[in-house]
Amino acid sequence: MSADWSWLFLDAHGNPMQGEGLATAGFPTQSDAESYLGESWRELLAAGVEAVTLRQNETVVYGPMSLRAAE
Repeated sequence: MSADWSWLFLDAHGNPMQGEGLATAGFPTQSDAESYLGESWRELLAAGVEAVTLRQNETVVYGPMSLRAAE
């Protein structure tokens, strides 16, 4: 199975982020990618990620989506 689904991690200025603690490998399904985010969003926010965009290959599925709670 291929890893077609991935998250683009964005900082507070909307710039792409890479680094330790951020998933670099893709996921085989949208459900797997969303499960990862559901389990990891607090750690991602603590690492400086402010928003994420879900992509299938290079196509944006949705996002950017803030990791902060709506006020």
